[in-house]
Amino acid sequence: MKQLITLTFFLLTLTAFAQKPCEYSANVNDSIGTYKVTNEYLMSEKYFGGSFNYVFFSLAQTDGLPTLNLQLIQKSKDFIKANCFDKNSKVFLQLENGKIVTLIHINQENCGTLIRDDKGFDNRVNTGIFMFMKDNFEELKKSPISIMRIKYLTDIEDYIVKRELTSELNGKVTHPNTYFIENIRCVE
Repeated sequence: MKQLITLTFFLLTLTAFAQKPCEYSANVNDSIGTYKVTNEYLMSEKYFGGSFNYVFFSLAQTDGLPTLNLQLIQKSKDFIKANCFDKNSKVFLQLENGKIVTLIHINQENCGTLIRDDKGFDNRVNTGIFMFMKDNFEELKKSPISIMRIKYLTDIEDYIVKRELTSELNGKVTHPNTYFIENIRCVE
């Protein structure tokens, strides 16, 4: 009986701590090189006064170099200010252990694309690619995120990173604060 209880406890513990497999939206390996990118993950969602703002993350690895793809989607019937990425743009992630991790934008200016939909909304989609610094890559595996700051060409925006986020867009539940703990292994 004692062995049965021990075996049951062991199996329950094993399944509780098992990592889910990595899911990729692209996984290419050819003569030119390798490229893989994880599925997009909702990190922040704001709805205020008829305006919607979404922040999505995905992790990519190009020939062994891990990067963070950050996508901003803004939707409004009012004027949408362009937040541009340039060579000086950065993403700062304050971790719950008090450390701050900095990601640096690649040297490519991008102000996004403005698209008008059939319901009269303007939609601005902007994507930035950020590189990890070698010394703080390991910190992201250890501690959840509490605050995210995005430095644009002319503006800075702060986001409180939630433990649990239920999207108004699609009803899915995400856990943004542990995004890197759960997914960074997919691009190592």
